Amino acid sequence: MAIFNGKTVEEAIKAGLQALSIEENQAVITVLEEAQKGFLGIGGHDAKVEIKIKENDGERAANFLNGIFDVLKIPATTNIVENGDKIVIDVVTTSPTEIIGYRGEVLDALQTLAGATANIGNDEYKKVVVNCENYREKREETLKVLAQRVADKAVKYGRKFSLEPMNPFERKIIHSALTDDSRVKTESQGAEPNRYVVVVPENYKEGTEIEVYGKQKNPTNDRKSKGDRRDRQGRRDRKEKSDVIKLEKKTIGYGTFLGNSLKED
Repeated sequence: MAIFNGKTVEEAIKAGLQALSIEENQAVITVLEEAQKGFLGIGGHDAKVEIKIKENDGERAANFLNGIFDVLKIPATTNIVENGDKIVIDVVTTSPTEIIGYRGEVLDALQTLAGATANIGNDEYKKVVVNCENYREKREETLKVLAQRVADKAVKYGRKFSLEPMNPFERKIIHSALTDDSRVKTESQGAEPNRYVVVVPENYKEGTEIEVYGKQKNPTNDRKSKGDRRDRQGRRDRKEKSDVIKLEKKTIGYGTFLGNSLKED
């Protein structure tokens, strides 16, 4: 921001816009003092205005994130690496784990807040992507590999495989990775935030499905729901669980974290 003077408010604004090389619609203008002529040349003064260059959507979102990092005392800065139909904000930090969080949960939360901030007052919504240490690209590659491995196992065993809950972006990666694989089809089931992808092989037969879950986001509720199912289903539920365990003796559970795999012993 900068302060400019002129014999009138209009002259002060004009001088400021010229000095900053911007148009009036690109500026936030605050009139600090109106011009005063004084009496017999005594006590008069020029008009004074403050002119600040208006932030664009990406800058507004990036500055908002910088404010969050300051409050949380996380050493991080932001770079707007792309600005147009999509705003990409890259976070540079010496503490990437604090920014990314477990499987990107913190990064996703920051992205949601940045998106809301960037779109304040907009008629058309702009997509905002917040990235750190190329996490988005690494995660996408991990999920593509996971999708292929799950598809191979689903076909091999003729069973349905249910992945752990994912956000819409990650579910879309799984669907897209297998869209051209004629051996399987994918579908999303469940309700947010626990919606998940199911991989169904072409050779699937009713009664032979297996559900494979990763770590639940709400283990308390999960234990409660499992207890309710056992109460309702009794021995039938324990029998089905026993059948699953027999198969899992030959496998390692699937998750979506980098490095997890479902391999034969």
